[in-house]
Amino acid sequence: MSTNTIDNKRKVTTRRLVEMKQRGEKISMLTAYDYSSAKIVDGAGIDVILVGDSASNVMAGNVTTLPITLDQMIYHAKSVMKGTERALVVVDLPFGSYQGNSKEALASAVRIMKESHAEAVKMEGGSEIRESIERILCAGIPVMGHLGLTPQSINKFGTYNVRAREEAEAAKLISDAIMLEEIGCFAIVLEKIPADLARKVAEQVTIPVIGIGAGGGVDGQVLVMHDMLGINQGFSPRFLRRYADLATIMHDAIGHYVEDVKSGSFPSTEESY
Repeated sequence: MSTNTIDNKRKVTTRRLVEMKQRGEKISMLTAYDYSSAKIVDGAGIDVILVGDSASNVMAGNVTTLPITLDQMIYHAKSVMKGTERALVVVDLPFGSYQGNSKEALASAVRIMKESHAEAVKMEGGSEIRESIERILCAGIPVMGHLGLTPQSINKFGTYNVRAREEAEAAKLISDAIMLEEIGCFAIVLEKIPADLARKVAEQVTIPVIGIGAGGGVDGQVLVMHDMLGINQGFSPRFLRRYADLATIMHDAIGHYVEDVKSGSFPSTEESY
């Protein structure tokens, strides 16, 4: 059951997320990729819906996030927006749509905003993509940063292991986080980094810090919906808490349907016209 108060039924904005951090209210964030799931997620009281490039994995069956295209992200974002009333909707800029070319980055972000009616974009990386972030921000498009484990760079790192354990990488992450705030990002996602480091970042910046595998010392948490609902059973990282086992529930329900069709017990007289 939702624990929403009257106040919490107000539309979530980038400004409201900052206010939540200031008063110590944790921020809940979850992925969604289609109208039906977005309607459920939004109705349950989630603050931020991420139309993640994880759709490449859980919706399209790809091994990494790299193959998903800008057109596909816009399709998912449009569907999510139709099912969302309260949550802030943030859309991942996919791999290849912003790295190394700030003009292309702006064009990609503008397409997402105009065609999907989403409210913000998320980009992976720090100082390496500063020019692209700044150009998008200058157009009035809100940007959420993403540091730590950046899955779009999997071929560079060669592993999904915890990032920033070494002093030099940790120092760069803190520097990048401060830079993201200074140039105007409204929030930062920290993925799979040591909890102490994530807490330090959250304390050093005034914008919200959302963690995934980054401990509890940050301002909020994000998970992939298919992972936390147990739809995707082949992924069990340490940071994941499963809140349901929908794969088993769906498997059993569909199995019963098959049995009823085969036996002729469905449809019954009451289910016929």
